[in-house]
Amino acid sequence: MTSEFELIARYFTPAAPGSRAGVALGVGDDCALLVPQSGARLAVSVDTSVAEVHFPSAAPAEAIGHRALAVSLSDLAAMGAEARWCLMALAMADADEAWLADFARGFHGLCAITGTTLVGGDVTRGELAIGVTVMGEVPEGQALTRGGSSPGDLLAVTGALGGGAGGLALWQRGERDPGHPLLVRYLCPQPRLDAGQALRGLANAAIDISDGLLADLGHVLSASGVGARVDVEALPMAEGLLQALGPDRARQAALGGGDDYELLVSLPADAMDEATRRLAGLGLALTPVGTVTAEPGLAGVGDTALGGWQHFGAADVKRGA
Repeated sequence: MTSEFELIARYFTPAAPGSRAGVALGVGDDCALLVPQSGARLAVSVDTSVAEVHFPSAAPAEAIGHRALAVSLSDLAAMGAEARWCLMALAMADADEAWLADFARGFHGLCAITGTTLVGGDVTRGELAIGVTVMGEVPEGQALTRGGSSPGDLLAVTGALGGGAGGLALWQRGERDPGHPLLVRYLCPQPRLDAGQALRGLANAAIDISDGLLADLGHVLSASGVGARVDVEALPMAEGLLQALGPDRARQAALGGGDDYELLVSLPADAMDEATRRLAGLGLALTPVGTVTAEPGLAGVGDTALGGWQHFGAADVKRGA
């Protein structure tokens, strides 16, 4: 029987990090010892991904590994932080080494792309679930938060919306083509780290769209003490969404489907051109989708509620089943 320590050594102990990684001591001891950069603030977030709640257990293991890290890194993106380190705790029913090899390939692959160093974690027996803690750095005074939105700001989103919900709908219909654009959006989301950093100094507030545009906008409005008007017709739709769901369901997916991991930002109108230019340099669109108002509440969406994904309550349904 392979022990958890052997599994960690085989699949989750990266090669010795370079000096830039800021790791004085990594995987293999009781704690990691990290070296933050001078003048930076540490941004820390944790997410747990549970099989048949956040992802289908039958999904490719490589995608599960990628996705577990991506959804946590998305929180760093929303703060305008640079990703530096992560911890990963994996619970699984059996030590299937072929599955583990694929899972680790997806996880380490995204680590390499984003400059994130795995510095510790845990492997244990249990129902399939992955907990990932991410740590990043942002220059003092430059972090993007939810609470800075002001009346007159434009609301804008990166990329396109509805792909996560559209991909889930197709998976539930039996679609298994790993190259389908909607399944790619659902199973292998891309955290917008570069975009978050590019928007520092321009955006007044930001949040990542994990629970749905309206639900996450609601968090910004609450934290900032403002309201908003949304232009539903301006929403950028993910590739293939209209064909897969039809116009009504596609619009609902873009408004409240969740799992998009794009950024929603609030920024002064006179900063929009510069913000668009910066993101275009990254190959990413920035689309205005509304305005911030002084009056509380949300206008422009009819009877659509803020709602969104919730783990406890009426909206608690299995997303990955």
